[in-house]
Amino acid sequence: MIGIDLVKIDRVTAMIERHGEKALRRFLDAEEISLLRRPETAAGFWAAKEACAKALGCGIGAECGFHDIVLSKSGKGAPRLALSETVRARFGVTAASVSITHDGGFAIAVVALEKADIKTT
Repeated sequence: MIGIDLVKIDRVTAMIERHGEKALRRFLDAEEISLLRRPETAAGFWAAKEACAKALGCGIGAECGFHDIVLSKSGKGAPRLALSETVRARFGVTAASVSITHDGGFAIAVVALEKADIKTT
C-alpha cells in the first residue's frame, strides 16, 4: 500500500509560531521533536504521518492517530517510520518505508507499507 502527502511549509511554520511546542506535541512525541532543526523537517514529518495514514486507508483518526506513527532518523539522517503495535496488528503491516523531501515551499512524503494479507500471483 502506498500513501503520499504534500504540505505547505509556511502552514506548519505559522502553526508553530502561533502555538509553540504545544502545536508540535499534537503530532510528534518528545524524541521526534528533538530531531527538528528547521520548519521544513516538521512539515516533512507531518506529511509522512499523513501519507502513512493514507497508505493504511483510514486517515488520521480513531483507527490510527499521529502518535501511532513514529518517525526517527538513521545514522546517516535518512527518515525511518515505525507503527505502534496496535496499528501494526490491526492492519497487518509487516514493513514500512518512508521518503521525505522539501523544495519550493512544500514538503512531500511517500510511505510504502507491506501488509501480511496481500497475496501476489
